[in-house]
Amino acid sequence: MTQSATTSQPVLKVSSLKVAYGGIQAVKGIDLEVRDGELVTLIGANGAGKTSTLKAITGVLKPAGGEVLYFGKAVTGTDSFKLVEQGLAMVPEGRGVFTRMTIVENLQMGAFVRNDAQGIKDDIEKWFTVFPRLKERATQLAGTMSGGEQQMLAMARALMSRPKLLLLDEPSMGLSPIMVEKVFEVIRTVKAQGVPMLLVEQNAKLALEAADRGYVMDSGLVTMNGAARDMLTDPKVRAAYLGEVEAGSG
Repeated sequence: MTQSATTSQPVLKVSSLKVAYGGIQAVKGIDLEVRDGELVTLIGANGAGKTSTLKAITGVLKPAGGEVLYFGKAVTGTDSFKLVEQGLAMVPEGRGVFTRMTIVENLQMGAFVRNDAQGIKDDIEKWFTVFPRLKERATQLAGTMSGGEQQMLAMARALMSRPKLLLLDEPSMGLSPIMVEKVFEVIRTVKAQGVPMLLVEQNAKLALEAADRGYVMDSGLVTMNGAARDMLTDPKVRAAYLGEVEAGSG
């Protein structure tokens, strides 16, 4: 793909996306996009529809309506494994590491769509430099690691597929403040390498500080979007998602 083709269309474009569980509409027709090299964050309260949005994009859930375009190609409802083969990878909420496999085996599983043996070895070493704690525990079973270490492994495993788009679902959930900072350090490192990312994150402040653009979801709808730096200073965002209440408000 030429550079002009890459920049002329979004890597990901979601139009009028709807997700329903029985008669309950979790996502009510949202639009969002991620462009080449961008880190875009999706913030909102629990139950806003953020995870459902990611699951619909990645084929884990079949959308009830709308369209998902990936590099301009309609992939709405495509099976997850086929999307991974096309370079769309996701780090799921809850990490989902293979607990009875070693760290190295988990990383090798992340590269299952590849057949370049030397490249896979090189990438394991590459991500070991980014995640030195994983290198120290290379032969340890993933299930015996801490939550933070498992999150590092889940991210490194997804990156082993050499994704053209990386989706992250609540990567800091349940982690200590030190591990949360490490997760965001890695996110910034991956962004610096030019990998486009869509980040769903409850820590709105850290997410917006790291992101280029942001979307706010509330009750299945996108209620606001714009440059992340502007959203950080927006009074409504600060009051609702950054824990800041203006004096005199009730």
